[in-house]
Amino acid sequence: MIGDELAVVDASAIASLLFGEAPGEEIARALDGKHLIAPTLLRYELGSVCLKKRQLYPAVKDSLLHALVLLDRLKIREVKVVEKEVVELAERKYLTYYDACYLWLAGELGADLVTLDSRMREAWSG
Repeated sequence: MIGDELAVVDASAIASLLFGEAPGEEIARALDGKHLIAPTLLRYELGSVCLKKRQLYPAVKDSLLHALVLLDRLKIREVKVVEKEVVELAERKYLTYYDACYLWLAGELGADLVTLDSRMREAWSG
């Protein structure tokens, strides 16, 4: 993939796109023309976000489920992480295992990290 512009995307970024949240347009611009990659846990996190939103906003629960189904159209390549290395990174950076998965993958691939999570952005830049 040398020469390709890669972006590791986390659940916060993709949720903003799928569920029409305010920063969604900004995220769409940041991802334009990039090859999207995420750890395999992305689907589980997005499913959890969808469930919570359906419970909070029952009037639009069908549209939320439809939005989740659109995930496949984003063509995000899902990659398995090396658990041992992720645990060690999480300990060093004081992150959850889940957040460290995204950080580890971006570091491993030399990719951009696209997230709305300020703690992850801080860990990534620090």
